Amino acid sequence: MIKIENLNKYFGNLHVLKDIDLHVKSGEKLVIIGPSGSGKSTLIRCMNYLEEPSSGTVYVDNQELTRKNKTQMAKSTSAMVFQQFNLYPHMTVLKNLTLAPVKLQKIPADKAKEIAMEYLIRVGLADKAEEYPHTLSGGQQQRVAIARALTTRQKIILFDEPTSALDPEMVQEVLDVMIGLSKENITMVCVTHEMGFARQVADRVIFMDEGKIIETGTPEHFFKNPENERTKIFLSKILH
Repeated sequence: MIKIENLNKYFGNLHVLKDIDLHVKSGEKLVIIGPSGSGKSTLIRCMNYLEEPSSGTVYVDNQELTRKNKTQMAKSTSAMVFQQFNLYPHMTVLKNLTLAPVKLQKIPADKAKEIAMEYLIRVGLADKAEEYPHTLSGGQQQRVAIARALTTRQKIILFDEPTSALDPEMVQEVLDVMIGLSKENITMVCVTHEMGFARQVADRVIFMDEGKIIETGTPEHFFKNPENERTKIFLSKILH
């Protein structure tokens, strides 16, 4: 579903991604872990061209992703959930969910509303449809953001540290929604520091450091028998 070949990304003289090769299968749940500054978020943003690679190639659903076709591809293949929710503050929850289906995918407004309510029910927020984002908790706003991604009915959902901006007591309500999604035939790529989530839902985990993929394997491999010394040091600091 996603194929990345020899991907490099520079910000000025800073070499953020270094010769990345990565394939993600259809329906796979891939979790990306690593220290801050390792290139995780940049990598996931290259998967939908929110960041344009300096060199290398990204294929999504067997089609090369380019600057010219990135908008059309975004309409038809992937949706993204960000750290900071990115909800429109002047729009109701329902309007936030129906905007892209109506404007970008040309879905009739009544149908878009029906789909939006379906996913608000799914994330447990149907009663918040006519409220505005500022009236919601951080956890509720992120659940709305996930519902918004789902309303586009894309094949791929990218999650860029979706719980990092939340108070600790709100993290689990968001993870519970994501755990539910992991049981469906959706391709999920998630950058996260939530190791319990990685253990529970990932088909595969990759560890990044200094712009490179250092180690890849199943959750069982990662959390019981990591091979790379850098991986072992990282996990020893965050696992209690």
